[in-house]
Amino acid sequence: MLLAPNTSGYYGDYGGKFIPEILTTTFDELIEAFQEAKADPKFWEEYVNVMQSYSCRPTPLTNLYNFSDMLGGRFEIYCKREDLNHTGAHKVNNVMGQGLLVKRMGKSRVIAETGAGQHGVATATMAARFGLDCVIYMGALDVERQRPNVFWMEQLGAEVIPVTDGTATLKDAINAAMRDWAESMENTHYVLGTTCGPHPFPEMVSYFQSLIGEESKTQMLEKVGRLPDRVYACVGGGSNASGIFLPFIEDKEVSLVGVEAGGHGIETGEHAARFAGGSVGIAQGYKTYFFQNTEGQMQHTHSIAAGLDYIGVSPILSHLHDQGRVRFCASDDDSVIEATKLLIRREGIIPALESSHAFAGLIGEADQIGDGEIILVNLSGRGDKDIFNIAEAMQDEKWQQFIREKASLSL
Repeated sequence: MLLAPNTSGYYGDYGGKFIPEILTTTFDELIEAFQEAKADPKFWEEYVNVMQSYSCRPTPLTNLYNFSDMLGGRFEIYCKREDLNHTGAHKVNNVMGQGLLVKRMGKSRVIAETGAGQHGVATATMAARFGLDCVIYMGALDVERQRPNVFWMEQLGAEVIPVTDGTATLKDAINAAMRDWAESMENTHYVLGTTCGPHPFPEMVSYFQSLIGEESKTQMLEKVGRLPDRVYACVGGGSNASGIFLPFIEDKEVSLVGVEAGGHGIETGEHAARFAGGSVGIAQGYKTYFFQNTEGQMQHTHSIAAGLDYIGVSPILSHLHDQGRVRFCASDDDSVIEATKLLIRREGIIPALESSHAFAGLIGEADQIGDGEIILVNLSGRGDKDIFNIAEAMQDEKWQQFIREKASLSL
């Protein structure tokens, strides 16, 4: 059973719905449509059928025996292969579900925010499949560092709008999408990409993403004969972490570990680890831990992974943090690059930089893991989109020469 909010959309002290009055009717309509869909067994059946036929679910579990040997071979490591999902990440799980809701509500246009671009590509894909108009808001900084995903969004028919306000990153893209929605709510649905924002988005997104954890439990029992001892997932807004964690919530013997973006190091203040350097506040329509100063002003975040470069975190995860059910740590940029290199060279898997945070967290805690333990890591996406950042971080001379030559040809 998934963790459910109270009638006001709170998970313990976190969540809620702080919205302008103009959006009240739209949110009421969305809540009603979502609750009706949840109560209809045919809706979940339709959703699962779509994910199986269109997105190749269930995604497999892979035994990372080379990676385990590198860490001493004392424990087994499995990863859930969300990188093999259609569009290359877990994001499609949520958008296809919301797309089915859009059809129920009779809307003709969808908007979305995106950071790393994975949610944007997934939303544009869903819109193309279901015949919907699509606009994606993306921080101007993220547009530049995730240019391949921008290209694919546009090829899929979406209009990508660079947001130059504020820090020109994910939080500013969310603000811009909210402004659009307030002006176009009659025919438009906002496909929020993570388990943040006003109620019912945290519940709705985690509902669709729970497919990850439900499949993982079944697969672990089939492959290993028991549940894992630990589950690791990277944490930005919290969609992939909620998706894999929530089905294990009642299994107290399973430790759940969320890995935030440590950036240049927690001590530098240049990171995106809300639980390590943030405090409780209200912004963007909900209450949670935000990366803010003592006066409640949002601070600049930093992460090598655009998808984790966000000021807030899911109210669901904030609640589970305070309860002690999910433990959080942070991995810095350097350790993330090293984890990326190791996974590529040892397993032939190219992870998204977001996902590499989970592996870096595992590596950092390897000495604390007992002999014979079984570890599950959510590989939330593939790293094709990160080729510019990864190549730059690795200081690959052939790649740098290629970029110089391409730049000279365009002059």
